[in-house]
Amino acid sequence: MAVAVEKLITSDILKPGRYLGNERLAVHKAWDTTAIRWVLTYPEVYEVGASNLGHIILYNILNAQPRQLCDRAYLPGQDLVAKLRETNTPLFAVESKRSLTEFDILGFSLSYELGATNILEMLDLAGIPLTWQQRQENRGEFTNLQSPFPLIFAGGQTATSNPEPYADFFDFFALGDGEELLPEIGLVLEEGKQAGLSREHLLLDLAQIPGVYVPQFYDMAEDGSVHPRRPDVPKRILRRVATPIPAYSIGLVPYVETVHDRLTIEIRRGCTRGCRFCQPGMLTRPARDVEPDKVVEAIEQGMRATGYNEFSLLSLSCSDYLSLPAVGMEIKNRLKNENISLTLPSQRVDRFDENIANILGGTRQSGLTFAPEAGTQRMRDIVNKGLTNEELLRGVKTAWEQGWDKIKLYFMIGLPGETDADVLGIAETVSWLQQECRGLGRKHLNFNLTISNFTPKPHTPFQWHSVSTTEFKRKQNLLRQEFRRIKGVKVNFTDVRISAMEDFVGRGDRSLGKVVRRAWELGAGMDSWYENLDQAFSAWGSAIAQADLNWKYRQVENGEWNLFHAQDQKRSKDAENIQFLTFLQTRLIASLPTPHSLDTPLPWDHIDTGIDKKWLKEDLQRALEAAIVPDCSFEGCSHCGVCGTDFGHNVVIKPPAIPKFAGEFVPNTIKAQRLRVWFGKQGNMALVSHLDLIRLFDRVVRRAGLPIALTGGFHPMPRISLATALALGATSSGEIADFELTVPVAVDSFREQLVREMPTDIPIYNVAQIDLKTPAATQLLETAEYLITVAALEETTPIQWQEWIDTIKAKDALWYEHTTKSGKSQLINLRDRLFELELVENYNCIAESISVIRYLGSYRQDGFLLRPEQILFMLGIVASGEFQLLHIHRNRLILRV
Repeated sequence: MAVAVEKLITSDILKPGRYLGNERLAVHKAWDTTAIRWVLTYPEVYEVGASNLGHIILYNILNAQPRQLCDRAYLPGQDLVAKLRETNTPLFAVESKRSLTEFDILGFSLSYELGATNILEMLDLAGIPLTWQQRQENRGEFTNLQSPFPLIFAGGQTATSNPEPYADFFDFFALGDGEELLPEIGLVLEEGKQAGLSREHLLLDLAQIPGVYVPQFYDMAEDGSVHPRRPDVPKRILRRVATPIPAYSIGLVPYVETVHDRLTIEIRRGCTRGCRFCQPGMLTRPARDVEPDKVVEAIEQGMRATGYNEFSLLSLSCSDYLSLPAVGMEIKNRLKNENISLTLPSQRVDRFDENIANILGGTRQSGLTFAPEAGTQRMRDIVNKGLTNEELLRGVKTAWEQGWDKIKLYFMIGLPGETDADVLGIAETVSWLQQECRGLGRKHLNFNLTISNFTPKPHTPFQWHSVSTTEFKRKQNLLRQEFRRIKGVKVNFTDVRISAMEDFVGRGDRSLGKVVRRAWELGAGMDSWYENLDQAFSAWGSAIAQADLNWKYRQVENGEWNLFHAQDQKRSKDAENIQFLTFLQTRLIASLPTPHSLDTPLPWDHIDTGIDKKWLKEDLQRALEAAIVPDCSFEGCSHCGVCGTDFGHNVVIKPPAIPKFAGEFVPNTIKAQRLRVWFGKQGNMALVSHLDLIRLFDRVVRRAGLPIALTGGFHPMPRISLATALALGATSSGEIADFELTVPVAVDSFREQLVREMPTDIPIYNVAQIDLKTPAATQLLETAEYLITVAALEETTPIQWQEWIDTIKAKDALWYEHTTKSGKSQLINLRDRLFELELVENYNCIAESISVIRYLGSYRQDGFLLRPEQILFMLGIVASGEFQLLHIHRNRLILRV
């Protein structure tokens, strides 16, 4: 029998704060006043999903629509999954705590080839049939009063690139940018719901929206290609393109630490560099700059609204946003006194200069990541990286001269036409960069390298390339041997099995749906790739075998599968005998399918990304010749086919002048006032950890604009000191925190500003000014008063409870064996630490007796303290029975006068 979700979100699961749904800037709309109810369902744990920028943007946009609301759901941790299944409780949306089946539409993010197994897990947890065919069998009108299941759709890079392997599981796909597309879908849903349309008729209406692909209206031919099965749907489905709006990036400030625990603002969408391996670059054209003043405004407003101490500017190629130095410096100047840092994702090393170096970091210098991709000039030309050795050295040397002594570099192996010399060129390039960046009084330059295996992606010039797992392993070993001789380099390699599986699924057709489903049934969730890769790989392998597709997967492993039938897989064996071809061309041709096979239909040809397939073939030929195609944002048009009425054109904004640097941040360490705050921790906030609470106080002070003093050193921290930690799940009405300010603030004003920014479940009871020389509260702790709720596992009268308490109070000693952090055992007398004990309340439930007990015990920070569970130990001794601690509430902390 299903139980209330709140009863499952308890302190015994990992990070219960994930599931509260009460983050700052979360939007809570009234259920009954809305016509269409969405859930954005992110198929990863909360820490990943809640910090995903696309997730935040679409959440904000959907909640801005009239008569529509949007809630959120994430993949639960395994501990909560076990609870849900054990109690037969369906997966829920985090804000409303309603079952996902109560909503009208669920939208999943599908941005990774192997991520669909997590989606199936979430559907199964929600009690929703996995395939559209099964959901369609439940006939009825669209309204959930007559149809038990919401519409299920997916968006994201993988969904846009090649939705076919996942077509069985979704009612439709949203292709491309969702900012304009999802509101259009919402309007059609609202009209269809009002008209009482059947599920099939509603989907037919949705199929008329550019960017919506409904797989059930299309059939797969024998060659894997996809064609309409009815005349009233488009032959090719258009990818949608939208203009970024930075203001929608401000939202959702989680209480738990996330993987990107900062404000993120998009500065440029799309990339026209034309790297031939890069699917995101092909799928996001044209490039669109965001107006610099809108970026600055969004960052300034966002930092004040969220309280973050760090922000990131996002783009596929941040360095190609010509306004980056000006925007970065403007923000650095405006927020000069607020201890703010800027981080950037991987950048173009050829554009990295002193201007960009000057805006990075803050008091906390951020990491620096470049992606040369290949170790030789020849290979960088083949992939159209547009990077010379001289530019690579100049960028790395600039970073080293500006103070970075560790840089992260990304390389790939397995690219078309690659020789062993190219592979070894990676080690030679790294060694050369180290030698060029040496100087007296400076640390040697260290590198963290990630060397991934090239995986061919749909809609790229290299989509016809073939990759051998055996070659990957051999080339990885070559590099391992070479890097053993180079100091100061840490190398990470991608597991070749993951790469092969990504290729197999990512370039697959609709027949792979049964493989994806069986892999999920065998336990191949995304998390298992990290926790138990062998188990996950085994699950996928078994699923492939059971689908009788082993032969196809072996072709991927052997580097022979090139998307075509066996008769088309003949390689160009005579290429080496053609004297006018260069060595490079013979190597490339030997690894590519024959020219006529490039015209064979592909499973994703019905997806219109704007890139002309003919242009992809021509660019593949240019790769044979190691010919560079210039970036069309800054040079001439490359005629890829994107620019036009459907997709728009490149938008490159002339950069403003770089503002004069106003000076580095200097932490204000002046201590002009100390305030002591007594506060509580109640309701859902009891499930927020002590470390997360410290982060919360920092953000609250920032949002309130309070003049908090900082520590000195390289990493200045706010002078906020919590007296002590509270156990996860425990409530309190007696916590204490000390705040040190740089200028005096009226006590009432301080309290008012703190209350305004604090969650309601952290009430502020009192604020008092104390002398600057007064020891911190944590040093003055003497005793603590608790109310604990205790259950006896058999029916017990109030008289018996009172007798047990009186017996404890009458004893001079109750010995308890304590194990120290070093592992040593020592006997301690708990009675010496207990000062008051009384029965407050007692009531009997089925098969147990519950009492509320108040006690006052020692709480010194030298370890002389009495914990709530030790009260149970004493009860167990005097009663010769077992007790269960149901709840802890700390009434007050008492300080030494």
